[in-house]
Amino acid sequence: MLIFRPMTMHDLDDLYALAMESAFGLTTLTRDRDALARKISHAEHSFHLKAERPGGETYLFALEDSSRRRVIGTAAVESKVGGFQPFYSFRLEEMIRRSETLSAVRELRLLHLHTEHDGPTAIGTLYLMPEYRRDGNGRFLSLARFIFMAMFPQAFEKKVIAEMRGISDESGRSPFWEAVGSHFFGIDFPRADYLSSIDKKFIAELMPHYPVYANLLPESARNALGKTHPSTEPALKILYNEGFSFMHHIDIFDGGPLVHASLPEIRTIKRSRRCRLEGILDPAEGDSILMVATQEPFRVTRSAARSQGDGLLLEKSAVRLLGLEAGQEFQACELK
Repeated sequence: MLIFRPMTMHDLDDLYALAMESAFGLTTLTRDRDALARKISHAEHSFHLKAERPGGETYLFALEDSSRRRVIGTAAVESKVGGFQPFYSFRLEEMIRRSETLSAVRELRLLHLHTEHDGPTAIGTLYLMPEYRRDGNGRFLSLARFIFMAMFPQAFEKKVIAEMRGISDESGRSPFWEAVGSHFFGIDFPRADYLSSIDKKFIAELMPHYPVYANLLPESARNALGKTHPSTEPALKILYNEGFSFMHHIDIFDGGPLVHASLPEIRTIKRSRRCRLEGILDPAEGDSILMVATQEPFRVTRSAARSQGDGLLLEKSAVRLLGLEAGQEFQACELK
């Protein structure tokens, strides 16, 4: 079975293996072991803090195959972006210009650099090993973090955003970066992507503060505006189904879309509820598949379920994995 839980320093080797396997464009899963160790350390502190309000904590999660005792995926939530280091994006603006002299109408697209100093909650760092991309595992990995947010809503902002990976090839070449960022930074896309995860100061120092006219960009770059990398399209579809929508902002490096939602209106958070364990059932007798979670320690897994009285029956393997006992309460939400 798969279990979703907080990442710890014991997972560093597995997380580094995931980073080495992932493609370019996933900024927050850098191929730097020391940087990953610092990320885990910060996450461990964030979990231990039990924040009463969002203050830039990072919650990094592991998806573990319990039978192999191996981390096969990861996801993260940043309680608040901006602050010490601003959050940057391009705001897309569409403008219609008309000329009576030429009897012409032209649509212009402008990119405005947007700086967020007191921003929303951000989800990201979603990665699942290719051999596990089946049986709804990717959906489970994406949605399980919303169970955590439902259990600790005070630790997050009311607005939630996600930066989706933009268009780039296997070598890390991004047509949007080649047309825009490369002219201002003088380095390649993977390098800029990596540096931005460490210190964003160079963005403020070198990025243009005047609008960029997208109409002047090469066709390949124009076609990449707000477009998602093919491997990220399933993740974007999951978020759309959860209530997210395009916010007309794009990533400043690869042009990928930013999507947003109101935290209380995210499907998993809105439908998440406290339940009581009534007993065990045979998986074949369940009438739904739930994400079920315990709070201390925080763990999430999947289970067939069926209502009985005021509580639920769960399958034995899930009960054992979570350490639940009859009469104990847990968090639950339908997976689909």
